[in-house]
Amino acid sequence: MDRRHFLCSLAPPALMPASVFQASRRPGRLRITDIRVVPLRKIRDVGSLEPAWNPGGRMTFSVGGGSYVEVQTDQGLSGIGPGMDTALLPAVKAQLVGEDPFDTERHHARLRYYAAGSSYRGSASVDIALWDLIGKACGQPLYKLWGGAKEKVPAYASLIQLSTPDERARLAGELVSQGWQAIKLRLHHPTLKEDIRMVEAVRTAVGDRVAIMVDANQAQSAGNWQPGVLWDFRRALESARELQRLNCYWLEEPLPRYAFDQLMELNRLVELPLAGGENNRGLHEFRWMCERGVYDILQPESLVAEGVTGLRKIAVLAESYGKRIVPHHGGGDLGTIAHLHLVASWPHAPYLELLHDPPIGDYRHRFAVMRDPPIVDKEGLVRLPQQPGLGVEINPDLIGD
Repeated sequence: MDRRHFLCSLAPPALMPASVFQASRRPGRLRITDIRVVPLRKIRDVGSLEPAWNPGGRMTFSVGGGSYVEVQTDQGLSGIGPGMDTALLPAVKAQLVGEDPFDTERHHARLRYYAAGSSYRGSASVDIALWDLIGKACGQPLYKLWGGAKEKVPAYASLIQLSTPDERARLAGELVSQGWQAIKLRLHHPTLKEDIRMVEAVRTAVGDRVAIMVDANQAQSAGNWQPGVLWDFRRALESARELQRLNCYWLEEPLPRYAFDQLMELNRLVELPLAGGENNRGLHEFRWMCERGVYDILQPESLVAEGVTGLRKIAVLAESYGKRIVPHHGGGDLGTIAHLHLVASWPHAPYLELLHDPPIGDYRHRFAVMRDPPIVDKEGLVRLPQQPGLGVEINPDLIGD
């Protein structure tokens, strides 16, 4: 009995629809027959926000729209993942059609070489779809397949705008009253004094009822320039000391992406945990971070770091170095659900990030591409889907013309 038959033999029928269960028990290996990108109908535009890390830019929000990836097989099972650039389809099909979806390491390596694509629009989406397919073939939600024991995980509200101290304090109070356990603020004011005033206002509003993370977003660029205020080492050090006084949970990306020497020195000088890595690609970059003591909390992004196959390796690396891991937001829809399963399977992952700045930037707008998506409950927790694979379905009202 090979690995796929052994795993599928353990799957209880109650976890899946009868048709899926029957397909998973058929003899013989699954074979991939097609990969397609399916467009989704937009229901309505919600609006746009100016991201703190990109002054003058706009981040738009809608209900519906976009697309998803579907990997189809000869036994009627299919897996879904976030949308991908359609220009990559010929290369992806050339590597996957006729292959066994369980050969994840082979597919991960070959797609990285032949069809990596750009961040958030590359073949990492196919990697997620393959894992969804594997979970369905085995009749298990992914977090169970990966050894997870947590059926609920805490989420933190990752705010988008800079706004004002009074408005951020007001919103933080509302989020705490709704049950959120943690929020993340953006530090992008011209001066340190203004940044700290905002954090102080939020801390005064919520007391010790909520964890406060802060993000300087200084690693958006791989070079030495990006929009907005640029921090030097002194600004980073003084900020870290003030945030430590305010009992913040972490300081995220306070210096450029590859300023490893300075980050290592900053980490040595302060007790406040440093976090980062959302724009770093490849296991080797995270190995450098761990070896040099750059960050205490690693934040890889599956749609940047080549899918969940890559993130699972980074998590093992983090655990071996005594680091925590909190993946980046996963693009806001199916990628976020994949991250939810990962966080539930990792003992050293304390939070799930949800990009959430209501009302316009509400995470539920992007979750609307799914039918009955998971939500943050009154205790600030997200319950894991119990259906096989990612455990979610695309909202049928959005498919088609």
